Amino acid sequence: MWSLISEYNFDPQLIFNGIAIGSILALAAIGLTLTYGILNLSNFAHGDFMTLGAYLTWLANDSGLNIWLAMVLGAIGTIVAMLIAEYLLWKPMRDRRASDTTLIIISIGLALFIRNGILLLYGGSNQLYLLPIIPALEFGDLRIAYYRIVVVGLAIAAIVALHLILQNTKIGKAMRAVADNIDLARVSGINVERVVLWTWIITGILTALAGGMYGLIAVIRPNMGWFLILPMFASVILGGIGNPYGAIVGAFIIGIAQELSVPILGSEYKLAVALALMIIILLVRPQGLFKG
Repeated sequence: MWSLISEYNFDPQLIFNGIAIGSILALAAIGLTLTYGILNLSNFAHGDFMTLGAYLTWLANDSGLNIWLAMVLGAIGTIVAMLIAEYLLWKPMRDRRASDTTLIIISIGLALFIRNGILLLYGGSNQLYLLPIIPALEFGDLRIAYYRIVVVGLAIAAIVALHLILQNTKIGKAMRAVADNIDLARVSGINVERVVLWTWIITGILTALAGGMYGLIAVIRPNMGWFLILPMFASVILGGIGNPYGAIVGAFIIGIAQELSVPILGSEYKLAVALALMIIILLVRPQGLFKG
């Protein structure tokens, strides 16, 4: 390994690939940190909701619908699924003041339910969107796939939109208030249940968009969300639990670090890189790079 490290050649192509993967992780990690910060829920089913969004997008696209309209339908379907889970699972558990351990076990069960439902309906084969073939863009020696640029652009647009919602709208300010102190927010007259509803809507949009974006640059498969959940949690912990802006920074660090490790460790150890970074940050700075 040391000889590989000493012979390592910096490749800017890997940096951009890491930015593209980081863009996808960022949107998914934002949804994950919002549900934790506002609902105090460590949702291990989050990755499988991302898979669900990707499959709903694929179904719409495979039926002949434009990929962008298909993503809209995928987002709507994911929001509906998340709201069903909210009213059937999470709200009753909150009313009963279920422990964090109980919520984690339920979320793992929900993840298995979604994943095996997709396997039952569509099998374990890899799926691809029906996309027009567009040549890679060349910048000197750097060749960048067109859809990777699209992924980064979509992520930037979504992050800007989220920032404007959180900072400039009434519901965004209410979400921040509930995240700070839910009891004080309720006493102040904030409709907490409305905030919870909007949290799931925003989370559903970001999660489905992340799944659809992943399908633009890779194949989609039933277990893809399960393998992405570790980098998502690593991003959230790295950036500071409950901090959406920190989750964005953490996601880009994880994405770039994973891609830069490929020439040394191989692609099969990307998850190990995410796990190692998560463990290091927990040992050195448990609160994350930014305050949660």
